[in-house]
Amino acid sequence: MGFTTRPVIMGRRGVVTAGHYLSAEAGMRIMTQGGNAIDAAAAMCICVNLLEPQSNGIGGEVPTLVYSAKEGKTYAVSGMGWSPKDLTIDWCRDNGVDMIPGDGYLPACAPAVVGTWAEALARFGTMSYSQVLAPAIELAEGGFPMYESLHNALVGNQEKFTEQYPTSGDVYLPGGRVPEVGELFRNIDFANTLKTMCAAEESAKHMGRVAGIEAARDAFYKGEIAEKIAKFISTHAVTDETGATRTALLSYDDIAEWRATVEEPVSYNYKGLDVHKCPTWTQGPTFVQHLALLDGIDLKSMGHNTGEYLHTWIETCKLAFADREAYYGDPAFDDVPFDTLLSKEYNEARRGLIGASASMDLRPGDVGNGIPEYALRDIGEDNRLALGMEAGVIGAGQGHHLGDTTHLDAVDIEGNMVAATPSGGWIGTSPLISGLGFPVGTRGQMFYLNPERPNALQPRKRPRATLTPTMVTRNGRPWMAFGTPGGDGQEQWTVQFFLNYVEFGMNIQEALDAPTLVTTHFPSSFYPRESYPGRVTLDPMIPSAAADELRRRGHGVEMWPEPYTGGKVMGIRIDEERGVIHGGAAPKGSIGYAIGW
Repeated sequence: MGFTTRPVIMGRRGVVTAGHYLSAEAGMRIMTQGGNAIDAAAAMCICVNLLEPQSNGIGGEVPTLVYSAKEGKTYAVSGMGWSPKDLTIDWCRDNGVDMIPGDGYLPACAPAVVGTWAEALARFGTMSYSQVLAPAIELAEGGFPMYESLHNALVGNQEKFTEQYPTSGDVYLPGGRVPEVGELFRNIDFANTLKTMCAAEESAKHMGRVAGIEAARDAFYKGEIAEKIAKFISTHAVTDETGATRTALLSYDDIAEWRATVEEPVSYNYKGLDVHKCPTWTQGPTFVQHLALLDGIDLKSMGHNTGEYLHTWIETCKLAFADREAYYGDPAFDDVPFDTLLSKEYNEARRGLIGASASMDLRPGDVGNGIPEYALRDIGEDNRLALGMEAGVIGAGQGHHLGDTTHLDAVDIEGNMVAATPSGGWIGTSPLISGLGFPVGTRGQMFYLNPERPNALQPRKRPRATLTPTMVTRNGRPWMAFGTPGGDGQEQWTVQFFLNYVEFGMNIQEALDAPTLVTTHFPSSFYPRESYPGRVTLDPMIPSAAADELRRRGHGVEMWPEPYTGGKVMGIRIDEERGVIHGGAAPKGSIGYAIGW
């Protein structure tokens, strides 16, 4: 093993990773108190909701994968809220909206975090909701040290919090200023929200653990918390990126009637490893499509991060994401042809499209009915054609906010394993709800407005999110869990990490430290949905000879300004033969950590 930025964390009883080190500590505390990996993951998620509000929030989403040791099976827990029943394509046409904005209230979907963990805890966990909420309550009441990236996010939003989002300023600008790095920061409203759930659980605990969890859930979705959310967003108008000032279409009923579901993941066997992803209410299956394309290529012989290897990786990535644009949507509404997309014949044909030079085209595959025309159009143009609008009908816009995301993993001594990717509910895109300490999310910006497309807006539909944890089993046993922030880059950085480990024999921290790249060739999932054909951005630690080779092949090469800029992957690997669990976190972002015992 060569130099690594951090040690490989190794434990016997359990290992956790999280986007903030205090969240990881909370997960380990839960395990030492007797909780399992699911209990730990729930605690870590609520903590990062508090600790990283620039990256995620309790009003957002958390797609989750769970391996149940008892059942010997992997499940996807749908941590995606649905769209309002009153938000339709016709409504958009009637109100001059040709693209759902990335901020304000129009893109708000039902908050999914609390319900996701209620479902996971009840079915797979061992603790009460109050037990897993305790660390977050302690951090919210007692305070946590302000750190650089949150401080910088607050500086960037200070004017907005002062002039547009005063309820956010009340919490995040105590005394009218941004807290300094190292200063204790408290969110008492957030603590009180969690305490409301705990009180509801306490009143129902005589009926058993699961009934108590349900009562805590109902306090959020059907009690005073939901009532406060609905009242605030329906009476406090905000101006969004289109220049329009609106209240929300998301209603109390939209919140009260949503429930998380436990579903089968999308899976693919790569060289004896079963890779599992959340279904197409995320972009997750692009990962396994990418593997299906690479499965017939000798990557190892190319050499790690050579020009040939990176070119091949980029071109297969483009093909996988082109299929995302053409075919992915909520499977409860859209028929996604995975039998074809993952078939040997389809991928052999697609692999033949990889040439010596960079493609500048978006090239979805033909799954039997010809390539849909809409998949080749600019998103804005396609929306306007479907709506019968002229170009430029919406406001010029005020810029856009991509937010960020975070991630967490947990494995316990029994072999339970969790990978979850919390995001949405960003403090920069919607004001805090008065008295609750968090905002609603903006995930609805990812819907299309052409009804012929998958992922087209419909009432009570889940938008296709970028959030995408990964789980790997071998011979039916848990083997690896990992994920990352990064929007459309998530399914790029995680694939690179996986190949570093599986194909190039790196240990987990070496695989996390290795320099990466990302392409923005295909349409962004975020407002205003730009694409930059042929563009790739490289970590400056990638060999200059490889970068030159990519330029020679026609790629539009750009460089990150500093090393370790792209991707914040973290993950866990189980070595069952030795009875040891390995964990690690990329150094990017500085605050993510793995802890083991």
